[in-house]
Amino acid sequence: MRGRNHNEEDDGHHGIDLAPMLDFVLNLLIFFIIITSFIKQPGVKVTKPDAVTAEHKDNGNIIIAIRPNGDIWMDRRKVPLADVRAMVERMHAERPEDTVVIAADKDSQTGVMTKVMDEVRGGGIMSVSIGALGLEQ
Repeated sequence: MRGRNHNEEDDGHHGIDLAPMLDFVLNLLIFFIIITSFIKQPGVKVTKPDAVTAEHKDNGNIIIAIRPNGDIWMDRRKVPLADVRAMVERMHAERPEDTVVIAADKDSQTGVMTKVMDEVRGGGIMSVSIGALGLEQ
């Protein structure tokens, strides 16, 4: 019987193959990057008004929330009214097919919502929806 000598050529297996694990981690990273680009939240919770004629729409990638005190939230941060147009223009340049949903609290002022709609349309997006809760009949 011949003993194995350390100087002899090895068969090439030196531990665990990490390639499948790296592929899996890379796939997870890509998955989370894609998912976070689809989920856009305003950053605050608003109480939407009820509407009998409300329709469910699957579009609406840019969500703008208006709080009862008039605060405007986009992309999880509070923004002044003067910055809404610039943010919408930037988002519209990145993804021209996006639409806007304004989720105004039922106790917010209509004037603020009207000004936000004007800024959104001035930013280049003409498809603007108002968020409401549909009533079951």
